Amino acid sequence: MRTPSGTWRRVATGAGLVGPDGKTAPTIFAEMSALAAETGAVNLGQGCPDEDGPAAVREAARDAISAGANQYPPGRGIPDLRLAISEHQQRFYGLTADPDREVLVTAGATEALAATILALVDGPDDEVVVFEPFYDEYAAVVALAGARLVTIPLRWPDFQPDLDELRAAVTDRTRLIIVNDPHNPTGTVFADEVRHEIARLADRHDAIIVTDEVYEHLVFDGRTHVPIATIPEAAPRTVTISSAGKTFAATGWKIGWATGPAELIDAILTVKQFLTYVNGAPFQPAIAVGLRLGDDFFAGIATTLQRKRDLLLSGLTEAGFGVSRPGGSYFAVADAAPLGATDAHEFCRALPARAGVVAIPLTAFVLPAHRAEFATLVRFAACKREDVLAEAARRLATLR
Repeated sequence: MRTPSGTWRRVATGAGLVGPDGKTAPTIFAEMSALAAETGAVNLGQGCPDEDGPAAVREAARDAISAGANQYPPGRGIPDLRLAISEHQQRFYGLTADPDREVLVTAGATEALAATILALVDGPDDEVVVFEPFYDEYAAVVALAGARLVTIPLRWPDFQPDLDELRAAVTDRTRLIIVNDPHNPTGTVFADEVRHEIARLADRHDAIIVTDEVYEHLVFDGRTHVPIATIPEAAPRTVTISSAGKTFAATGWKIGWATGPAELIDAILTVKQFLTYVNGAPFQPAIAVGLRLGDDFFAGIATTLQRKRDLLLSGLTEAGFGVSRPGGSYFAVADAAPLGATDAHEFCRALPARAGVVAIPLTAFVLPAHRAEFATLVRFAACKREDVLAEAARRLATLR
């Protein structure tokens, strides 16, 4: 049979899944999850909670199934969820989004990001700016769109971008600036001056800002999430993307959304309808219930995850890692160099056998040419039960 060809190889290359021999490899998440299953290691690799979300949301999904919400929902999403998303943006951030024209429900933030990039990027003359390390989907879809990826490094230990490097990266060739805040994989929360400089540069160079805000309610140490769309000069050129998975511990439901100017949402819908078409009919009314939960719920999930973060950081410090303190998200980054590591990927491959814990090398989130700068950094997920994190800390302590 003829060897398969096509855009898949461009996507695999963009995502860093093609080795020097030209063969493709599974994602780092698949590799490390398989190791966890084989060894019985505590899996702090993939950002997947091991506890269910609020009972009211789960019950609403069961009720929707029983009531017959099992067929195609409207292409833009059911009206009540679009209204709930609009209410959420107003309630937390003072943002106004017309639920009929400026809100689109998607198959998770993953689809929202893919549809947005594919809709708004137009081939090899366009550049897409991302902050590196980056969520691996960005590079894969930019490659699928045939555009050029431009990266701005986020350096240990605070992972804030250098403003001069940001200014140099954004030019008249820039079509999109992707802003993941709170940030995966580093857990950083961008400083005010960073967000304002992104807005200024996008306005100056007529670029579109695409935000990935899936961890918006998971910020720590008294911080509050501030979307770039709240900056006046950014609002007319920003597509804001989020999802229910992280907020409601329902990552398998795949209910996400995009909000922004109607002309941009229309363009994204044009592509989105040929990806999944629609999704998650009974989960959409359930997430509408979730978005209307009281302030105590949203404050509580941040407080709970902050406590888990602190438990994880304490265990990593005790084990001898260097530690970066994340301002948000599910994740914490540690430096394995004090433990003798020189290659994070090899360190993570050996860690299940050495200590019974799985983690992800930060080099999986950077371009191959830039891996040396992140060579000994490792990402751990804090979104697990406290007893699981305590057991992981106990096991990691054996490294020292």
